[in-house]
Amino acid sequence: MTEQGFTTAFVVDGTPGDAFAAITDVRGWWSEDVEGRTDQAGAEFTYRYGDVHHCRIRVTETVPDRRVSWVVVDNHFEFTEDQTEWTGTTISFTIGEAEGGTEVRFTHHGLLPAHECFEVCSTAWGFYVNDSLRNLIATGAGKPNPRGEL
Repeated sequence: MTEQGFTTAFVVDGTPGDAFAAITDVRGWWSEDVEGRTDQAGAEFTYRYGDVHHCRIRVTETVPDRRVSWVVVDNHFEFTEDQTEWTGTTISFTIGEAEGGTEVRFTHHGLLPAHECFEVCSTAWGFYVNDSLRNLIATGAGKPNPRGEL
């Protein structure tokens, strides 16, 4: 965690290309219930987790084998008083070579401890990034939310 947001990172066997391909395959590690393109700057996609959480995200940057960035255009949480806490925040993935493989660094800029969703959201990102995304890069199989299931 940094003052600007929640950060987590891992090193995994695989190339920067493997990491980039996995990150842009959002259905493979976050949720199968994603609509829209997730692999091209300027594209928008929607994420839905039942009635609990839905958001619209714009891909703002894709630099193959180096970086992916998103901005949260719209957000709704069912479980917080301020249902729009993510709106306007940015999410970045930085890919680099590291001893023993490839490092992936995830930061949700603007996800702060003062936010009502911080504990739930940082725990969820911890799983999706450090477990599901890492697994997708290493083995080709992530652990995304199944379509239509809570």
